[in-house]
Amino acid sequence: MHSSEHFKPRFVHRESVRPEWVDYNGHMNVAYYVLVFDHATDATLDQLGIGEAYRLDSGCSVFVGEMHVNYLREVVAGDELHVATRLLATDEKRLVMFHEMMCPPPARVVASNEVLCVHVDLGLTRGDGPTPSPRCCAAPSPTRRISPARAQRAGSASHSSGS
Repeated sequence: MHSSEHFKPRFVHRESVRPEWVDYNGHMNVAYYVLVFDHATDATLDQLGIGEAYRLDSGCSVFVGEMHVNYLREVVAGDELHVATRLLATDEKRLVMFHEMMCPPPARVVASNEVLCVHVDLGLTRGDGPTPSPRCCAAPSPTRRISPARAQRAGSASHSSGS
């Protein structure tokens, strides 16, 4: 896997902490940090052209194969979260992204998440787990679809979900 120096753009996803995400300790439950990071992953994949539309067109998709979460600070109901995402590395079948969840003002990092995404053929995955696809990989791979110019354009966009 090679480093993606040309993927410097940061993709930004915004979402507010919902009251039902708060646990009995008065802060957002750990499961919802992962949910917000998952929403940011989906938004980034969509902006890169390898999200749901890619799945519908190709029969292939991108699955999360591994993730690591660091919980740094508490957030509470109503807090506005900004998730900045950078692509760290890519190859023909994998994509690594790094998310930083911030809660302004002032902008402070409250959690981080590193995600390994794997390109798969949905026709081969049912019951067998994610399998890299010869059919899909013979077509333009998701990482070949991400040109530096496309990443730059997509990185200047932002995505919001919920309030």
